[in-house]
Amino acid sequence: MTTITKINLGKNGPLVSKLGLGCMRMSSVWGGPTNDEGESIATIQQALDSGINFLNTGDFYGSGHNELLVGKAIKGRRDDAFISVKFGAIFYNGQWLGLDLRPIAIKNFINYSLVRLGIDTIDLYQPCRLDNSVPMEDVIGTVADLINEGKVRYLGVSEITADQLRKANSIHPVTALEIGYSLADRQIESDLLPTAKELGIGVVAFANTAEGLLTGEMKSPLPANDYHTHFSRFQGENLIRNLEKVDVLKQMASEKGFTPTQLAIAWVNAQGDHIMPLVSMSRRSRLPENMQAMEIVFTADEMNMLTTQFSPGAILGGTYLQR
Repeated sequence: MTTITKINLGKNGPLVSKLGLGCMRMSSVWGGPTNDEGESIATIQQALDSGINFLNTGDFYGSGHNELLVGKAIKGRRDDAFISVKFGAIFYNGQWLGLDLRPIAIKNFINYSLVRLGIDTIDLYQPCRLDNSVPMEDVIGTVADLINEGKVRYLGVSEITADQLRKANSIHPVTALEIGYSLADRQIESDLLPTAKELGIGVVAFANTAEGLLTGEMKSPLPANDYHTHFSRFQGENLIRNLEKVDVLKQMASEKGFTPTQLAIAWVNAQGDHIMPLVSMSRRSRLPENMQAMEIVFTADEMNMLTTQFSPGAILGGTYLQR
C-alpha cells in the first residue's frame, strides 16, 4: 500500500500530506452538486484514511455546496483534516462577475464558510486571486486579523505574481501559494517559484495534467461543445502539435508501466519537497492510482527528456492559467 509522506507547508508551516485532494469536481463549479454526494464524501473519508489530510475547497464552488459536502465528510474527525479555503470570486447564474475583496466582504465570507464546514477555524484561508480593486494591505490585513481572532490558522495566496507574493508576505507571513503548474505550464519557473522558495513559502500546485492535455486521452479535433475549445492550446494546429509532444509522455508511461496522468503528477511531485501536487478527485477508484504516482521515480535521462520536450513555451497556445 502506498504511504503518503508528510511535508512542512512552507518554512514555518504545518505538517501536511505531500499529496493534496482537490474537492472542486465534487460540485458543479459555479452551480450545485454534479456527482453522487455519497461517493464524494466516501472519497474524502478514504483519502483521510490513506493519509491525505490536505483538503482544498472554495466558498464559491457549487455556491457553497462544496463546503457543505466537505463539512459532512469531516464531521467527527476534524483533527484528521487540514482545510484550505479560497474566497473572493463572485458568480451569478454560472457567470463570473468579478472579485469582492473588501474587508467587510471577507468577514462575511468566512462566517458563512465556518458554518457550512461545521468548524471553528479554517486552516488555510486565501483570496482566489488579487486585483487592484482593493489595496493589498486591506485584503491581507483582514486575513491577518482573522488569524489573530482565531478564525484562521494560516494565510495563503493564489494565482498571483512574484511581486504580489513579496508584497503580501511583507504584510503578513504567507504559508502557501496555490498556482497552476505542470509540464505544459512552466512559465512560473522563471520568477514566481524561485520567489516562493526564497521566502520559504510552500507551493500547492493544481492542474497537473494541464486541463487534461497530459492525460494522453485527448484526440484532435475536440467536439465543438467541449469547453477546452475556448482555449487556444486546444484549437486547430496548436492541439495537433501539442498532442505530438504528449506522445513522448505516453511512450514513457507505457515503458514504465504507468499512465501519462501518473507521470504528470509524478513530475510535479519531483520538483521539490516544498511543492505539493493538488489532484482533483470525486471517486474512490481514483485514489490508488494517484497515490501510486507519488512513488514514481525518474531516471536522469527520463527527467532530461521530459524537461527538454516540455521546455517553457513548448506547448502552443494558452489556457486561463496563462493570463
